Amino acid sequence: MNIELSPRQAGPKRKRRPVILIFWIALVLSVLISSLVWYLLHKPNDTRVDVFPSRSGDAVPAVFQGEIIENIVLLKEGEVLLALDWLQQRVDPSIFWDESSQSVVVTTEDKVLRMPNQQVEAFLNDKPFELRFPVVQEEDRIYVPFQPLDKIYPFQVQVLQDDKAVLIRQLDYPVQMGELLPISEKTDQVSIRLDASVKSPIVADLKAGDRVEIHGEKAGWYLVQTGDGISGFIDKLHVKLSGIDIRTWKPEEREKSFTAWNPLGGKINLTWEHVYSRNPDTGEIPPMPGVNVVSPTWFSLADEQGSIMNKADLSYVNWAHNRGYQVWALFSNNFDPDLTHAVLQDFDRRQNVIRQLVELAQLYELDGINIDFENVYLKDKQSLVQFVRELTPYLHEQDLVVSMDVTIKSQSERWSMFYDRKALADVVDYIMVMTYDEHWATTPKAGSVASLPWVENGLRGVLEEVPSHKLLLGIPFYTRLWTEARQEDGTVKVSSKAYSMPYIESWLKERGVEPVYDEKTGQMYAEYKDSPDVTYKVWLENETSIRQRLELVKKYDLAGIASWRRGFERADIWPFIKKEMEKRP
Repeated sequence: MNIELSPRQAGPKRKRRPVILIFWIALVLSVLISSLVWYLLHKPNDTRVDVFPSRSGDAVPAVFQGEIIENIVLLKEGEVLLALDWLQQRVDPSIFWDESSQSVVVTTEDKVLRMPNQQVEAFLNDKPFELRFPVVQEEDRIYVPFQPLDKIYPFQVQVLQDDKAVLIRQLDYPVQMGELLPISEKTDQVSIRLDASVKSPIVADLKAGDRVEIHGEKAGWYLVQTGDGISGFIDKLHVKLSGIDIRTWKPEEREKSFTAWNPLGGKINLTWEHVYSRNPDTGEIPPMPGVNVVSPTWFSLADEQGSIMNKADLSYVNWAHNRGYQVWALFSNNFDPDLTHAVLQDFDRRQNVIRQLVELAQLYELDGINIDFENVYLKDKQSLVQFVRELTPYLHEQDLVVSMDVTIKSQSERWSMFYDRKALADVVDYIMVMTYDEHWATTPKAGSVASLPWVENGLRGVLEEVPSHKLLLGIPFYTRLWTEARQEDGTVKVSSKAYSMPYIESWLKERGVEPVYDEKTGQMYAEYKDSPDVTYKVWLENETSIRQRLELVKKYDLAGIASWRRGFERADIWPFIKKEMEKRP
């Protein structure tokens, strides 16, 4: 039977074959193109590069914690020199370039190392020794020989690959280690690449099982460093973490380690002895139970060359020692900012001051030096720290306690901002915070010398930078008697004078004035009208205020107190302080 199909039945079959064929051809081409693109994108780059090209001059790259750093190393006659700014940034910010002497100055707890520019003779605690290569200055950058620094800082240098680079290692520093895994069963070779991609060139080939340092991570790749200083990237899939490695550092042993004096089982109770032109008659000084340190104001800057004015008296020292007191003589800058600037900016002048203080301390058999620099230009902030850093090792060498007076924080440049309290506290043994004057002699408004809220708030600010075990709270023994006098034009003229505890109490008693407690200041307050136009006001220092100040010492676990000054107190205040300080919470 002959059956004829209609066009509707036969048409689709004739057209379907070329459409399907085209589809499959397109699909195959798409797969081939995709595979080719994927292969091209993921085909490992077999190009190799040398991360340390041939040297050109003395400058060579440095490898530090997996990073290749240019322009921080000079290699001169086999000696490694490191850029001063890099050392300050990564090793020790206190390494100091002294412009006046053209020297690099390094200070530690017991050392002052000075390396003059372009000189092989250096000085360690003022004693000369010879460097293998000096400090050099090239293109406004200073380079320091590493040779004398390796005994001071936990760093090690190693010259690599035919003097092409220098490896810098930080010792006593935890480093994550990794063990390399094989890429496949066919090969145990693992490549380090310049960047975190298989398309990046190869810088070195390692084998499975090799160990590397891991210093970072990027896009699923580890930044690694080999034992011989080659650094680059390896896919995390081919690295197994294998513990922490620490390369120990053995610093040069010191003959002795200085330990700051402190009263066994108690707090420091220091009082300043204000010496005007001559020392007090010690026979007239009443007993001071509880006091363990006296600080006479004996030394001060005399001229721009760093000469020291001396008012010391050995008989006072003998008197103090016979009564069990330590003697920490005070050294001031005469509160002269220009004189201070002239001395601090010059290395030789700073050294002149230091030598005199060491000699004076020996001559007068002192136990310590108390540094009292006030009214200093803000521009001398770093120089003041440097002076203290240079002074302290010499004083410690003589077993002398080093302390320094600071104010609380404020926006006053020459009263507060020039103190780098943290840096100073890192160097000295004790810091005395002068928590006074809240209201100065010339303040236009009557007020307390040191109200308790003001003191505690200021103390908290200082404790942000100074550890409590180094901090002594300043306590004023004086107060100000304020006079408010109404003038003919209706304005009020405010003036004040500082007086001792006994004088103020006598003054109030003569006038029959009974002080009352002032909650706002935490002190006893008195007011007296001499006439309708004249009013006297006073915030007293007595047992009430001192007890609360001593409570702050206990609350913040401070090292003790420092009172300004002996002679302003009542004689019976000492046993009161002793009793309060010995009370347990």
